[in-house]
Amino acid sequence: MSASILVIEDDRDIADLVALHLRDAGYDVEAVHDGGAGLGRATSAPFDLIVLDLMLPGLDGLSICRRLRERESSSYVPILMLTSRSTELDRVLGLELGADDYLTKPFSVRELVARVKALLRRVDALADQRIAAKGNERDVIDAGGLRIDPARRVVSVDGENVELTAKEFDLLLHFAQTPGRVHTRLQLLDQVWGYGHEGYEHTVNSHINRLRSKIERDPSKPRYVLTVWGVGYKFAEKKA
Repeated sequence: MSASILVIEDDRDIADLVALHLRDAGYDVEAVHDGGAGLGRATSAPFDLIVLDLMLPGLDGLSICRRLRERESSSYVPILMLTSRSTELDRVLGLELGADDYLTKPFSVRELVARVKALLRRVDALADQRIAAKGNERDVIDAGGLRIDPARRVVSVDGENVELTAKEFDLLLHFAQTPGRVHTRLQLLDQVWGYGHEGYEHTVNSHINRLRSKIERDPSKPRYVLTVWGVGYKFAEKKA
């Protein structure tokens, strides 16, 4: 069964082009051109992925992203955000509110299709991990005050629950499952995000900075996610 994709884009030429290529790739695609209508459609039918423009009439993409993440339950729908803005602030805002990836206009349609495929593969892999971890207490990771429950996707620090975005949780779990192993930014892009394009390493940096702000007592002196200068990052090894 092919994945269903909702495209929320007010520029009809772009929406039609994106829909055409995604259909050629084998996906079922529906397009809407207004923010309010897009949110309504996204909440009334099950979609496997949403391609969401940042600037929309009626309701902007950031507001839609925030509302979708606020109402989310067990079913996680990845969001690929499209933006004509190129500032770091806009990209970080989108990622902070729960977008899984973004493309800045003008973009290559071939790259968009590749990103869509990568996001869908990642969601499938996470679903398999959750099934494997469900009900298995041995999968709970305890690392000196930091507790990660993969089955329930719950994280706590010193007994206090910490609210993480889906991608922040995926990144933390990936680190915690390989303590002491050094990961480059490109490796993390490939292993956690599902793609390894050079030039997007800042996505890793921004996620790690936000992750540290939530789980570390002093983010400037991290205990868990450590920087290996000139190489990348690693999760602290347990002390004997």
